[in-house]
Amino acid sequence: MKKLLAGAALALGALTAFAADPIKIGSVLSVTGPAAFLGDPELKTLQMYVESINSKGGVLGRPLQLVHYDDGSDAGKANGFAKRLINDDKVDVIVGGTTTGATMSMVPLVEKAAIPFISLAGAVVIVEPVKKWVFKTPHTDRMAAEKVFDDLKKRGLTKVALLSETSGFGQSGKKETEAVAAKHGITLVASETYGPKDTDMGPQLTKIRNTAGVQAVFVFGLGQGPAIVTKNYKQLGMTLPLYQSHGVASEEFIKLAGPAAEGVRLPAAALLIADKLAASNPQKPVVTGYKKAFNDKWKSDVSTFGGHAYDGLMLAVDAIQRAGGTDKAKVRDALEATKGFIGTGGVVNMSATDHMGLDLSAFNLLEIKNGDWSLVQ
Repeated sequence: MKKLLAGAALALGALTAFAADPIKIGSVLSVTGPAAFLGDPELKTLQMYVESINSKGGVLGRPLQLVHYDDGSDAGKANGFAKRLINDDKVDVIVGGTTTGATMSMVPLVEKAAIPFISLAGAVVIVEPVKKWVFKTPHTDRMAAEKVFDDLKKRGLTKVALLSETSGFGQSGKKETEAVAAKHGITLVASETYGPKDTDMGPQLTKIRNTAGVQAVFVFGLGQGPAIVTKNYKQLGMTLPLYQSHGVASEEFIKLAGPAAEGVRLPAAALLIADKLAASNPQKPVVTGYKKAFNDKWKSDVSTFGGHAYDGLMLAVDAIQRAGGTDKAKVRDALEATKGFIGTGGVVNMSATDHMGLDLSAFNLLEIKNGDWSLVQ
């Protein structure tokens, strides 16, 4: 009986501590389906840090309440869940979609409802042109192409074959890659596509292999597709330098691609090389802290995608604190005024014309060596 009374007292104490209304963080993530590679660590990150923040007293004396839905990697479902978050759940801010397609299906809804929305997706179209209520945490597809092209030029390689996914992310990546190629002195001598659910990209790679003059291959996709491409590449005996986008910046990619991933290069956030960063790097405490917390809680490796969710949640919390509450217009203004925020993706400096706040210096070029990430100097 004493134990029951003690338990009741603890529960009552917890309720008393959080007598104020909760701050509702809405989220639509691709926890299942082809993009689960991204959405699963995003959800785990949000759950872990909402719990952690609440254990320390919440935000402005109010508990965080995470209201999340799984769109199954279906942009149409993301739109429906966004409506539910806005109209039924009455959330204060939305963190996520996972994918560009899901995000863009939600954008008109959040703009109309005037609710702060921090996307976890990669395409530049999310923030260009600037949309009043829409922000994002990952580096853009344009930045990924520029980082890859910079490295190609250093290696004296100028003729590239592009293989892109037909998803929103892949289509935007293809468009941005084509747009910046000439500026960087790169000629795209071949361009092929594959579907997000395709299981064999051998035919496309064979066409690329048979194209005269190709010096390197650049793959723009996310989830499992790029790992299949990497395996097919090895199976076909292709030895040209192979580059991936930041859409595969996860330990899971190395696991899925296996030995075929050896030598693959890609741009990625500092999170993947947290332990290799200089002690003076301002991101070092953030990324090592996140990595340890995620490893300890979930007994699994970190990914930059989980890092995007960490950044999205912490940007929202920071803005709510600076706004002194959850007034949506004040939170939006606070987000736009973010300066010097150190996240897993880089140091964020937003403005009225930049709702992402990262520059190319936030990207590292990595190479997979001996089944692990190494920094390309």
